[in-house]
Amino acid sequence: MAKLALALLLISMAMPWAQPQDLKWAKRLDSGGQPTTNLQFYFHDTLSGKTPTAVRVAQASQTDKSPTLFGALLMADDPLTEGPDRSSKLVGRAQGLYGSASQEGFGLIMALSYGFCDGIYNGSSISVLGLNQALNPVRELPVVGGTGVFRMARGFAEARTHWFDPATGDAIVAYNVTVFHY
Repeated sequence: MAKLALALLLISMAMPWAQPQDLKWAKRLDSGGQPTTNLQFYFHDTLSGKTPTAVRVAQASQTDKSPTLFGALLMADDPLTEGPDRSSKLVGRAQGLYGSASQEGFGLIMALSYGFCDGIYNGSSISVLGLNQALNPVRELPVVGGTGVFRMARGFAEARTHWFDPATGDAIVAYNVTVFHY
């Protein structure tokens, strides 16, 4: 029986769903039996140009008078890449809504699904819902769920602005995400 258990363990470790293979942006972690994954990627939010990845879909009557754009709501379909360069390997897309939720300061309420298209994570997603104090050097956002490999996920995402253009609102944000899942 012990030999059978060892054989099954070794076989499961060799299965493609057991460990990421050659993924620079994702690693399985040992967390005392619960599957844990660390994801590191870059979020490219482009508001300018001919092909923006985030567009304003609604705003309050006072939004244009607000220094924080309070009341603006944007729909996003932002690429997620392995590195900060937009031409680096695409690992997924962040799709959903975010809006200016702060009258004092620059706080964005974010409701986004980060869907992945690379390796064993292809077709899986994590859901992030929370307040992003975008001008802080490091922000922490909750992971509140997921699909596929990340079904019933919980965890947190640390966001750090890598680059920001105040004239256009375009930004590249580095994400370091820790996900606990089943």
